[in-house]
Amino acid sequence: MVSSVVAKLLGPSLAQGLKLWIPSGATWGGVCGVTLVYLTDWRLILDYVPYVNGKFSEKD
Repeated sequence: MVSSVVAKLLGPSLAQGLKLWIPSGATWGGVCGVTLVYLTDWRLILDYVPYVNGKFSEKD
């Protein structure tokens, strides 16, 4: 359904080209997300990940 809407808006050849770029876009999005976590306060972001959150519990 989405591909038919994109094909109508952009044209069939451009819609086919966009389908080829989806894996690359997902990969770069993941790389940018990991880089953002690395460059920011990683502890603040990883506190929301359940598995990692238990590793850093502070016992007073």
